[in-house]
Amino acid sequence: IPFGYEVNPDNERLLEPISHELEALELAKKHVKQYSIRDVAQWLTKQTGRSISHMGLKKRLSIERKRKKTITIKKRLAQRLQETLQEIEKLEEDKVGAYSSKKSS
Repeated sequence: IPFGYEVNPDNERLLEPISHELEALELAKKHVKQYSIRDVAQWLTKQTGRSISHMGLKKRLSIERKRKKTITIKKRLAQRLQETLQEIEKLEEDKVGAYSSKKSS
């Protein structure tokens, strides 16, 4: 179970967010810039009462960075695709009525 979540008592397949743990995790992300990952993991454990190792915290932060980077890349690709589709539609509109490839008799 990831840090900041717990199993839903009604459905074992669902995870419920634990707001105070997630808020502490957000604050921990800022602390990692100033303090060692070990110190931040210890602080996070003391703040939330839930144990997290320095490697667990490092892995969690790494996964979040990768996901954020992937989202950014996919948003850019979606924007480029949208622009390309608009250009294609414009070209098709301009082409209609311009001339026909059939010879008129």
